[in-house]
Amino acid sequence: MGNMVLKSIISDPAPPPPMVLVPPLFDFPPLAARTRMVESSYNMLFGKLALKCLFDDYFEEARHFSTRIMLKPIDDPHVDLIATVDGPLNQKPDEKLGGSAQFRWQSDVLDPHTFADISVSNSEPTLVVRSCAYYPKLGFGAFGIFPILLKQRKSPEDYGIMGLRYGSSNLSVGATFVPFPASADELPKNAWLVSKMGRLTAGVQYEPAFGSKDGARYKNLANWSCAVGYGLGSDSPLSPSFNFGLELAKNSQVKNPFEPKEVVGITNYIDFGFELLTRIDDTQQANNIDDSSFQIGASWQANKNFLIKGKVGPLSSSIALAFKSWWKPSFTLSVSAVRDRSKRETALGLGIQVENIREGIYQRADPNFVMLTPSKEHLAEGIQWKIGERPLFESDVTSGNFNGVPKELRPLNKML
Repeated sequence: MGNMVLKSIISDPAPPPPMVLVPPLFDFPPLAARTRMVESSYNMLFGKLALKCLFDDYFEEARHFSTRIMLKPIDDPHVDLIATVDGPLNQKPDEKLGGSAQFRWQSDVLDPHTFADISVSNSEPTLVVRSCAYYPKLGFGAFGIFPILLKQRKSPEDYGIMGLRYGSSNLSVGATFVPFPASADELPKNAWLVSKMGRLTAGVQYEPAFGSKDGARYKNLANWSCAVGYGLGSDSPLSPSFNFGLELAKNSQVKNPFEPKEVVGITNYIDFGFELLTRIDDTQQANNIDDSSFQIGASWQANKNFLIKGKVGPLSSSIALAFKSWWKPSFTLSVSAVRDRSKRETALGLGIQVENIREGIYQRADPNFVMLTPSKEHLAEGIQWKIGERPLFESDVTSGNFNGVPKELRPLNKML
């Protein structure tokens, strides 16, 4: 009687295929984009939001610190809370810490344009309520900003500001006004018109500050601002872009060594900007550095954890380093150094931020899309990768297919 021998053949799993990591951006979308509907579109376009992120974010004030906590409950993503505390590192008896808190309710989790929030702080105004209602199908919206608690109301703006707007993919027009103006000449408080034609964007804004009677406010060019911008590329951060903006304002003034060997590359985010401010109405003050100034800034996010920024101006230079840990909630620590060349002094600033409002873990690649780097991930699900362990996204974004891209990285083409 023969013996039967059963042999089992165990083969080693195939090595992980090469892949390119696309890490999440440190802060995207910008927090200012959540409240864009209570602002003039003129003040948000022409690269102004990008310039603010480049030249302001993570550059803490010299010898000061700032902390910010941004939390969203898991059970109700329609609401969130932002609390901030800031002040000098070496506090003097006559100085005090600044603190504020904002509670926000958003109608649609994916659409921030209809919301209401309430803000409290230990400075003026103490309590402010903001609200906005926008109807995407019609393109119309209304909004209001109302200071509830103030020690003293000196101007009509202290009683609140209301506004109406219309927005589409190629046009934005709107106006703001105070509900209790001192005179009819103060209407409107602000009005804007911005239009986009292909890659060209042009806009004009009216803000009365000079003249008072007989239509003098409208005739005075100092009350008007105009701008023109030209942009190449998509407004998704995954696509390289080039933007140029020129404004006449009414008040002129790589391979990552820390990743596993199967990671053949990682997307880096590089931002570079140049801003020039100069007067055109008074040539005698052209040599005054306050009236004619410039600054150059650059930012490099090497991976999902490290960001370095720097900017150079005529009087000072600054550099900032930020580290972000993508826990839930995420934790960000930033340190900045400011060099004042006139005083020949260098000072440090410190920033701390805790947040779970903006999600940073992106979906894995969908095998139905064209991959930038060939991948067999869909054939080895649960073996080669663990969900959520490493942010990964590869898609044919260069062809304009953003259907599988997380909402934070999709182009905002529904509204100008």
